[in-house]
Amino acid sequence: MSGSSSQTSSEIEKIHQDQLDALVRLHERFLAGRIGGRRALLRSTDISGLKLINTDLRQADFTGCIMRDMDLTGANFQEASLYACDLTNANLHDAVFIRADLRGARIENANLENADLENADLRTGGVSSYDTFEASRSVNFRGANLSGAKLMGSLANSADFSDAIMSGAKVSGADLRGAMFEGADLSDADLGGCLMQGANLKAAIMTGVKLDARAMVGLDMSGAITDQNIGQSLSSLEKPLQQLIETHRRWVQTAGGEGKQLDLSGYDLRELKSLKMEKLTAIKAENTKFFGINLYKVEMQSAVLNNSDFRSCDLEEADMRGSSLKGVRMGHASLKNANFDPLLFGAEGAQQRFCPCHFDEAVLRYADFSGANLKSAVFKGADVSYTNFTGCDLRDADFSGAVTSGAIFKDANLENTVFEKQDSGGKAFSLNALREDN
Repeated sequence: MSGSSSQTSSEIEKIHQDQLDALVRLHERFLAGRIGGRRALLRSTDISGLKLINTDLRQADFTGCIMRDMDLTGANFQEASLYACDLTNANLHDAVFIRADLRGARIENANLENADLENADLRTGGVSSYDTFEASRSVNFRGANLSGAKLMGSLANSADFSDAIMSGAKVSGADLRGAMFEGADLSDADLGGCLMQGANLKAAIMTGVKLDARAMVGLDMSGAITDQNIGQSLSSLEKPLQQLIETHRRWVQTAGGEGKQLDLSGYDLRELKSLKMEKLTAIKAENTKFFGINLYKVEMQSAVLNNSDFRSCDLEEADMRGSSLKGVRMGHASLKNANFDPLLFGAEGAQQRFCPCHFDEAVLRYADFSGANLKSAVFKGADVSYTNFTGCDLRDADFSGAVTSGAIFKDANLENTVFEKQDSGGKAFSLNALREDN
């Protein structure tokens, strides 16, 4: 294209599954050294939504390809070029990227469980030699599932692993200088021998991490959950928890006449593993670690849960009506069909009290609220980036000042919902525009 070094979206070629399959067959012949074989070269091609399950794509060239929502389960990309590719939402379970070039790739919200990225190049991508991209960018693994993945020896300086699930990942010897791990789950990960200067580990889950003490010096670990600061142990309670729960229920049933309110503020509850279907109406649990607990169908109406950590919890069909959830973290939590509707207290008239659920300043990135009731819920200043609100009842909800980039509102009821969404230039988006985007 004369007069410009950048490639426009109209010049990205779109191919279909049968065409892709034909290219793969030729590539397999190339790898086998058979006559008629040809290396797969798919530079700047749109293959979004297609499948390459268990295919052998060693040494293939996918430079600048759009590969969103693809099923690449078990695919072998050893020594392949995926420079500046967009693999957002792709299924890369068990995929192999040994010594692959992933510089500048976008792998946001993808599933890389048990993927092998040993010695892969995940550094910031420079200006493409093919003039496809104008600016450098870091590899984006935000929200991706990298649990159990192998990244030993990878060059991942400045890569973005924010909110990624990296539990049990093997990352020893990798270059992670300047990498972003804010909100990531690194529990039981092996980071031994890694270069970590300038890495950001704010609010990361760091329990059981193998990391050289010297590598931690000077790192930003504010708000991180480590083996040293996980909160009070349940063993320090005055009585066994189940006994305290029964006392609490009596307090609820008698409107405070008997028993005592259960207060678990500041405790680490992860050892419980499950509070499934427990009746915990009106408990107080601020700054509490619920991380990873099974809370299926739990009853927590009118609870005070401010600043607690519910990341990776199962809260499906939970009853949370009228609860205060200000400042909570719910990244990757499953809240499908949960009830966050408001409650009314007192007789009709001036004394009646209306109590909606409050998520003010909460961090809900990558949470799944699909099918949940959220009528009149307050999300002021919350971060709901890439949160799934598909099919939710969001009538009269308030998202004033919330970060909504990438949030999914498909089939949601947005009647009288308040949005104050702005782009980087400060331009306000209308509710109709938001509906059209989703």
